[in-house]
Amino acid sequence: MKLNHCYQGDCRAVMRDLIAAGVRVQCIVTSPPYWGLRDYGVAGQLGLEPTLREFLDNMVEVFDLCRELLADDGTLWLNMGDAYAGSWGAQGRPQGKGDMTGRSVASARQIGASPRFGTGTGTRGRELGLKPKDLMGQPWRLAFALQDAGWWLRQDIIWHKPNPMPESIRDRCTKAHEYVFLMTKGERYFYDFAAMQEPVSGGAHSRGAGVNPKAEIPSGWDTSAGGHRTLKGRYAGTGVGFGRGYDKVAKPRAKQNASFSAAVTDTVDTRNRRSVWTIPTQSYGEAHFATFPEALVEPCVLAGSRPGDIVFDPFMGSGTVASVAQRLGRRWLGAELNPDYIALQAERTRQPGLVLEVAA
Repeated sequence: MKLNHCYQGDCRAVMRDLIAAGVRVQCIVTSPPYWGLRDYGVAGQLGLEPTLREFLDNMVEVFDLCRELLADDGTLWLNMGDAYAGSWGAQGRPQGKGDMTGRSVASARQIGASPRFGTGTGTRGRELGLKPKDLMGQPWRLAFALQDAGWWLRQDIIWHKPNPMPESIRDRCTKAHEYVFLMTKGERYFYDFAAMQEPVSGGAHSRGAGVNPKAEIPSGWDTSAGGHRTLKGRYAGTGVGFGRGYDKVAKPRAKQNASFSAAVTDTVDTRNRRSVWTIPTQSYGEAHFATFPEALVEPCVLAGSRPGDIVFDPFMGSGTVASVAQRLGRRWLGAELNPDYIALQAERTRQPGLVLEVAA
């Protein structure tokens, strides 16, 4: 199979071919079509199922194949947004305000854009017992379905959007986040901890030049050789506390020691990345509606793969994952149903990335 290439077709058929050819990928970063959101103008596309339950069943099938394609120590980074039952949101209605019909749809498809659509019923999610205006919980329904199917659900990451899409609502807050789920094939997997460090918040300070004097002598029983006969420390025995009840058995009480103090004497510059990522949405000039911000993809690729590894996106779209993977010295593969997007991907990945070879 050809690497650094996006195969046009249903991602399930593409993955079956890749698996049959013995291909394995180290990291999958993707954002599936959200159910009931947009019509990308391609017959058989995922996301246009009559019910949310059917959509989730199809997603489980897709990610079963992803798991088979993934290396045993590989990771899946899955972005998913949410919507409301019985609402139209960004889709528009088949008739009336917000509709894209006739020439507008044809024009949108010609340039690779995504015409809006609606089911016409206003009853999305009814089969799951959802009421109009209920938040459908698409991300978590999918995450739990994949967990039930055998994936390890390792973390939910909040993608905070400082520039969210405006909403004409007056009875709830404007939606300004989506989820990125970190999922794995097993409890042990490759994860580059160093790549997921971030600058400290700015309020960091050194912890001092030594052990806190109050911590040098913990409260409780004398633990020196031959001790446990008298109380020592900052608190006097009352006949109720130390040595009786909870403190009848001596416990270590020192929260500091010399080695800990030495490790935190200097101010630290970095910390482990937090699970809320503030990343603005990123426009793309070639008319693809829902594009990944490159800044959202980059930490997933860095943490989930090494230079030279293969990164895969089963819903490649305009090619953001391929572009980021290539820039970071990874190889990549993708699948995309809409042939119009293949040209966009080729334009974004025509500058080859530097693949770092690791000596054996």
